[in-house]
Amino acid sequence: MANSDQQSSMKVYLRLLRYVVPYWGLFTISIIGFLIFASTQPMLGYILKYFVDGLSNPEASLFGGVPWLLEHAPWLAHLKLLQAVPLLIVLIALWQGIGSFLGNYYLAKVSMGLVQDLRIALFNNLLTLPNRYFDNHNSGHLISRITYNVTMVTGAATDAIKVVVREGMTVIFLFATLLWMNWKLTLVMVAILPVIGVMVTSTSKKFRKQSKKIQTSMGDVTHVTSESIQGYRVVRSFGGEDYEKQRFFDASEENRNKQLKMVRTGAVYTPSLQLVIYSAMATLMFLVLLLRGDSSAGDLVAYITLAGLLPKPIRQLSEVSSTIQKGVAGAESIFEQLDEEPEVDHGTQARERVSGRLEVRDLSFSYPGTEKPVLENISFVAEPGQMVALVGRSGSGKSTLANLIPRFYHHEQGQILLDGLDVEDYTLRNLRRHIALVTQHVTLFNDTVRNNIAYGDLAGAPLESVRQAAGDAYAAEFIEKMPQGYDTLVGENGVLLSGGQRQRLAIARALLKDAPLLILDEATSALDTESERHIQAALDQVMQGRTTLVIAHRLTTIEKADLILVMDQGQIVERGSHAELLAQNGYYARLHAKQFEEGDAVVTDEHDA
Repeated sequence: MANSDQQSSMKVYLRLLRYVVPYWGLFTISIIGFLIFASTQPMLGYILKYFVDGLSNPEASLFGGVPWLLEHAPWLAHLKLLQAVPLLIVLIALWQGIGSFLGNYYLAKVSMGLVQDLRIALFNNLLTLPNRYFDNHNSGHLISRITYNVTMVTGAATDAIKVVVREGMTVIFLFATLLWMNWKLTLVMVAILPVIGVMVTSTSKKFRKQSKKIQTSMGDVTHVTSESIQGYRVVRSFGGEDYEKQRFFDASEENRNKQLKMVRTGAVYTPSLQLVIYSAMATLMFLVLLLRGDSSAGDLVAYITLAGLLPKPIRQLSEVSSTIQKGVAGAESIFEQLDEEPEVDHGTQARERVSGRLEVRDLSFSYPGTEKPVLENISFVAEPGQMVALVGRSGSGKSTLANLIPRFYHHEQGQILLDGLDVEDYTLRNLRRHIALVTQHVTLFNDTVRNNIAYGDLAGAPLESVRQAAGDAYAAEFIEKMPQGYDTLVGENGVLLSGGQRQRLAIARALLKDAPLLILDEATSALDTESERHIQAALDQVMQGRTTLVIAHRLTTIEKADLILVMDQGQIVERGSHAELLAQNGYYARLHAKQFEEGDAVVTDEHDA
């Protein structure tokens, strides 16, 4: 199991490194920088040899024993230790600074490029995912993935590489110098490496598990926050402040505890590793004193110093596994989303314009993963320009039917034909171009009125057309009273507008689209009677020459419909015109009488299946 865990970690990590490939040039410069940096560590340690030797003989020259220098640069060959040691320390520090700048700056460029690439990939991928993905994943976790998990991942892809290259090369250079100075003593040190290896492996598994839990709990924090912000009116009007405070406290506390657990693992691990390394150092010092042979004091001090420089990079290398494990855990959740199947689009047909004839044949549908059918054997025809209305209790399947026409969900049984061609055969983009949808839950963007009406494919529509659509939707009167008219910002999801005003903007957007098929799902439910009367007049005008499918609770809005379908528990129980259905004195007549008694009140709940 552990082995397969390592394999999957490796697979995820290698896939992550593919994102670094476009930046290989910058990456190479940064690695050269870190190599320069690493090469200066043994140099600084080795200089101590000359410093200690200089204490007993300051007049000795540094390069006196190099014949080539005596011949070609006698001034350098005769440079005394007194001048040479300080000069060399400054030069090495300068060289180290250059390496450090190249390494850190260019790696940061790679890292930031990687963050941006991953965020863009995740966001663009979100726009292609099917509806059921959003039904099954809460928005907090999706947002947290784009904000928090991505930064964890880049830590693994770039910061970890920085440590591996810089500290790894430092260890190699120091080790090589130690072998060169005294290979017997150095081999004694090697004996400790397997112990370090075992410690690193066992701890990295813990880090990965804990990191996954931290990322999930971070998603919970984001989720609770976004829900409270979006639903702040409900929170305040129902006195939910204490409940939300508690919910946020619990999510935040959970996150804190998991973070602390990870810190505890690291806090125990680092000193344990240091104890092992320093025990080796103690053994080494004992052996140096025992086996000094004919080495000078400078040699021994330099050797001990270089050996003393080893624990820090080894410790940093061992700690890098926690960064990598955090990143691998984050990368798994990112790739999980990126590997999700996008919306199914096997359609190949694209039509410039359709007449709007809608035919539904023997349509049955169940939501994925559920047995209970939401729709059973639905059949009807809407001729071009006709208005077909769906009525029935909440949960009778009206909105589900409206969602199947633009293929927000995929139906297996039966057919939905637009102009004689199954909706499955149209390309998704083309199909949705022929349909204008207005739902009970209006979505507006934090942008101007004009950009909210002329949104998406309609962006850039002339102001005249926008005005015309707003006028037809009876929205022009309130828009023109706004401080900046059509350039007024509407706030997040149109928070600065009333329910009726938001609904009229959504209708204006649908009118501007000028699609041959118009679906109104509870489109007038948020309107007062006055607005509704005006919108009804506008819709009468708009429906001419357009096929309109209306889902309504208020029966007054559908009396003029060419065909009314009465639905109950996913089936059509009655069909006919308003007058015919009243004459049948059945289900529809009962609904009508009930509403009439209540003075045209809404007959059922606001929400539909």
